[in-house]
Amino acid sequence: MSTNSRIAALREEMKTKQIDAYIIPSTDPHQSEYVAPLWESRKWISGFTGSAGVVVVTKDHAGVWTDSRYFLQAEDELADSEFELHKVLNQGAPEHEQWLMTQLKDGDTVGIDQWMFSAGQVKAMTSRLSSKGVKLNGEHDLIQDIWTDRPTLPDDKIIDHPVIYAGENRTDKLHRLRAKMKEIGVLKHLITTLDDIAWLFNIRGSDVTFNPVIISYAVVTPDNAFLFMDENKIPTELKNELIADHIEIHPYKAITEYLNADVAPNSILVNKTSCNNAIYHSIKKECIQHGDNLVMHMKAVKNDTEIKHFKDVMKKDAVALCNLYMWLETEIKHRPVPEAEVATQLAIFRSQQANYHGESFSAIVGYESNGAVVHYRPEMDTCLSIENKGMLLLDSGGQYIDGTTDITRTVHFSEPSEEQKTAYTSVLKGHISLAKAKFPLGTIGGQLDILARQHLWDRGLNYLHGTGHGVGFFLNVHEPPQGFAPGLGTRSKTTIVPGMVTSNEPGYYKDGAFGIRIENLVVSVESKDIGYLEFDTITLFPIATNLIDFNIMTLEDVDWLNQYHQRVITELTSYLSPTQLSWMEEKCKAVFNSNQALV
Repeated sequence: MSTNSRIAALREEMKTKQIDAYIIPSTDPHQSEYVAPLWESRKWISGFTGSAGVVVVTKDHAGVWTDSRYFLQAEDELADSEFELHKVLNQGAPEHEQWLMTQLKDGDTVGIDQWMFSAGQVKAMTSRLSSKGVKLNGEHDLIQDIWTDRPTLPDDKIIDHPVIYAGENRTDKLHRLRAKMKEIGVLKHLITTLDDIAWLFNIRGSDVTFNPVIISYAVVTPDNAFLFMDENKIPTELKNELIADHIEIHPYKAITEYLNADVAPNSILVNKTSCNNAIYHSIKKECIQHGDNLVMHMKAVKNDTEIKHFKDVMKKDAVALCNLYMWLETEIKHRPVPEAEVATQLAIFRSQQANYHGESFSAIVGYESNGAVVHYRPEMDTCLSIENKGMLLLDSGGQYIDGTTDITRTVHFSEPSEEQKTAYTSVLKGHISLAKAKFPLGTIGGQLDILARQHLWDRGLNYLHGTGHGVGFFLNVHEPPQGFAPGLGTRSKTTIVPGMVTSNEPGYYKDGAFGIRIENLVVSVESKDIGYLEFDTITLFPIATNLIDFNIMTLEDVDWLNQYHQRVITELTSYLSPTQLSWMEEKCKAVFNSNQALV
């Protein structure tokens, strides 16, 4: 069935249900970034595979709205279909709705599947559309009947995440959560986000690619906890442990009946931005107390055990990356190496490390012009081949039982141009500025974001993605709430507190030419100066130095880089073979500029 045939079939369903426009998002009933195949409706209908985007189909138009990370990818994937790319210039803004209101007339109806949208989104959408006399109908999943081979819910077994890694058992986490619930006066806390459920109950799964989560809902009360999921997925021993911890297991779809039975006023804490509209409206209105997802904020602050494991897993990951770059540098001297082969080989090297569970996202291997495609994913049939010259951007990560990694390095295999060196050095200076930041308690991510951009701005350059995101512990590699980003989103407004693990990843991209990004993970820690915080960089791997223009590096920049590279060698030496250590020492050699003696 071709993409255009799918559009035609959807329009027939729309006609039957008297719907004039239908919106298909990228999410699932849990507002996830990565979703199980069952809910990949936007990908199925359009052929666009990026992780973020919205499809809108009307009687005479089919469009995909996505942001700058995916412009080049979307243009390529939509080229042979009726779908038209609409470039979202204000990431997170409902630009597809603004477009719809110019196309629809008074009395028209927009359709959605309300399970795929949060209650907050539906309320805002209803308000915006009704201002133009347009109605919203959330009752229909129009994809269901036309996607004839649609996948079913995953049925893989879940696993326990031992306290030796988690650092806190599930009963203590529940006790802390109940104390917070008591403070705000609620009897129940509804949790719909998959990573928060996995963290709270110390369980992991494989229901979603890259994210070790389980399709489920949860409710916590003062005396019990309720998990709504397929009971057959739980091994007997783990099920007995959950029951012993006063955790009841109920069918996944029983959540609405359970919530509907509650009659106590203001008894259920619900977060409108994460709870889907269908679940939200299964609760009696008077029973709802709106508020934050308490578990999300608990999970964001890593305990000492988690941080220790994070630091240890960075060493294993560095060994895998060392093997990859050594292999690649050897191979390209003899033959061009496809980008997709590099991604595959990196996964193999990571799989040789203890406690490896899989990739934390699909590796971005962007050679030359493909490096400018921010979330590029190489395919063997269409990817470029890497030669012993030119620039390569490699952004990848691993999921280990004892931690999650996310690292980007940009390298050049020959002599970079002055333009490339200026851009790379500006990115590096921004990375260093953020890594070195000392800031008062109460600082939010948006206030720190400018540190990473200032040196690019000085040269009239910029990048259109955020500078950093939270990272989960053997969980989602993109973990809310904190991060570094401009604007007024959650990441930019969240206060940075000790124990948060966040990425530091400024970049620069020249369409059709090259891309640059340098990414490490940092953990926020208390400074020696009381009332201040700073960052401890925990990623351990060399940063390319042949791309640096030392004329624009300060002495302090060079000192930071040399000290970082010395720490890389110090912490990795015992993990490396003599051959690996020799390679690593060459990459970590001290550097200097014309104003500074060799350090």
